[in-house]
This record gives sequence, structure tokens and C-alpha cells, in this order.
Amino acid sequence: MRTMTATEASRSFAALLDDAERGETTIVTRGGRRVATIGPAPSGNGRGVAELLSAGLVDDEFAGDVAAARESVELQDPQWLAG
Repeated sequence: MRTMTATEASRSFAALLDDAERGETTIVTRGGRRVATIGPAPSGNGRGVAELLSAGLVDDEFAGDVAAARESVELQDPQWLAG
């Protein structure tokens, strides 16, 4: 893992993304403080969780927690559903 300033990251952003694509993580600092981490994006899409939930291997307590979490989230006109 390497560290670079925000100015350095700005000047070499394309190369920074190339490094992330190759698996390298970079800490970006501003004024000597860490402000961001740039690295490879996770490759999972949630398929494993969906398979687990649909396989019936989840106990009732966990299933109740999932249901409660879903009920607590209200999607009001989410833009990503529009198209």
C-alpha cells in the first residue's frame, strides 16, 4: 500500500485507477491527514447472499432480522428503478 497527496492523486488519476485495477491500494492524504483510500472494487454482486437466503439454510431469528431490516428501509421513488 502506498500513500500520496491529493495533489499527486489529481495529477496522476488515470495511473492511480490503473494501479487499482491491478489490485494496488493507495491512501490519499491532504494536509498530512488520510482522506481517502483508492483501491480495487469488490467483485461480488450479492449473488451469494441471495443464494443463501433462497436455500432455506437461514434460521428463523436471522430471517426475522432480515425482514425487519427490509421493512425499516423505505424506498421513495428510487432513481435507479426509473430506468
